Order: sequence, then structure tokens, then C-alpha cells
Amino acid sequence: QVQLVESGGGLVQAGGSLRLSCAASGRTFSSYAMGWFRQAPGKEREFVAAISWSGGSTYYAGSVKGRFTISRDNAKNTVYLQMNSLKPEDTAVYYCAAGRRRFTSTLNYDYGYWGQGIQVTVSS
Repeated sequence: QVQLVESGGGLVQAGGSLRLSCAASGRTFSSYAMGWFRQAPGKEREFVAAISWSGGSTYYAGSVKGRFTISRDNAKNTVYLQMNSLKPEDTAVYYCAAGRRRFTSTLNYDYGYWGQGIQVTVSS
């Protein structure tokens, strides 16, 4: 069993920044890829960013590339999402996900465990 707990969400003005954290427990964190997804009201969950088991490879959705940065600290069993230049369209519930394999994926079914989600609201 894997537990994922997100923190760091909240309300921010457009152009501002937030840093999400996801603390993992229950298995060898450093052996698996991690990802962030988001779901806005009335929309399907979408991929945001992913990082490989070692942190050596990252991948981003086009809508956030250049503004968001995913990173991980395997010693702390934590993955981060630094979000800069936030836009109102970034408003969503953000979910941390633990991968089934070592390497990055944009697909929901490649992630076996999910956090409870955390709200990010960007005001215009």
C-alpha cells in the first residue's frame, strides 16, 4: 500500500507562484516514476508533469512547459511541482501519482496510486 499526501495548494493571483509537495510512504519511493495530474471543474483529469525514478528525466504537458518544474528528493520521499507564472486556466485540483514503472508516462493507467488531491485557484 502506498500513501501520497499533497500540500502547498491555495489561492494565488495570476502571475504568481505556488509549490506543491507530495510526501510518499509505503514502498521504495526511489524505484518508481512520479507524476502530477490536474482536473478542472467539468473537465477530465489531465497530465501535467512526470519525473523518472532517478530524477534524470522529466516530461511536461505543453500547456505548462516553461512555467512548471517537477523535481524529487528521494531521501525525503517527496516530489515537488514548482508552478510559476500561473494563469487562471491553471485552476484545478492537482493530484500526485506514483508510477508502476521507473520511467515517465503521461497515461493515467501507468500510475497505480493517487493522492487525495489539492486545490489550486488562480484569480485573474
